Amino acid sequence: MTQEEQNPYAPPKHGSTGFIVIENHDLRAHSRQQLKGAWGKMALAVFVYSLIVYPALFIFSEISPLHNTTLDVILTIAYYIVIGPFYLGFSGLFLKRIRGEEVSVKNIFDGFGNFFKSFLLCLFYVIFTMLWSLLLIVPGIIKALGYSMAYYIMYDNPDIKPLEALKKSQAMMKGYKGKFFMLYLSFIGWALLGLLTLGIGYLWLYPYVGVSMGNFYENLKQNQQANPGGSWQ
Repeated sequence: MTQEEQNPYAPPKHGSTGFIVIENHDLRAHSRQQLKGAWGKMALAVFVYSLIVYPALFIFSEISPLHNTTLDVILTIAYYIVIGPFYLGFSGLFLKRIRGEEVSVKNIFDGFGNFFKSFLLCLFYVIFTMLWSLLLIVPGIIKALGYSMAYYIMYDNPDIKPLEALKKSQAMMKGYKGKFFMLYLSFIGWALLGLLTLGIGYLWLYPYVGVSMGNFYENLKQNQQANPGGSWQ
């Protein structure tokens, strides 16, 4: 990829600190460009993840005499133990591709190198979002949007504490949650098409969404870094 394709939304050079907010359709276009030559590898990464997580959850819950009771609780706990490291691994995979670095399917396991923090990040994310959702659905959605950059932040800052990653994500997303929500909604049509392929299309949709979210993060990060007084710091 060219330098422009790797970083198409950085602030202008020559000392400019202007905040360039890239439109969602342009972020998606950048993502498609960045995924060229890597669609197959990205889809394979999602396939490997799916083979590890979903069959185990389904098979063990269906054959167990403790169905919908003890084993379901155990499997749910096990799922949330590993899902944080996987989310961190995928965030790193997407950012590597965006930044023009070499990527590999094994990158989805990189989050296990920071297992405890990524697990806690997932745990706090779920707990806080659920608590806000107890008030009403909308506050829960707003809180989830505010936390949406946390895994990307932790990937870039491996030593950061989970609660600090959530805090920085909220600060970074201040004023941009609506824009991010619309970006997410823009994939609904693709999600419906994925259903028509019996879910196979999601192997390509997930990387498309993830890289687009990564580009959203990069846009906020690189532009707000140009403004050291920003509240996200």
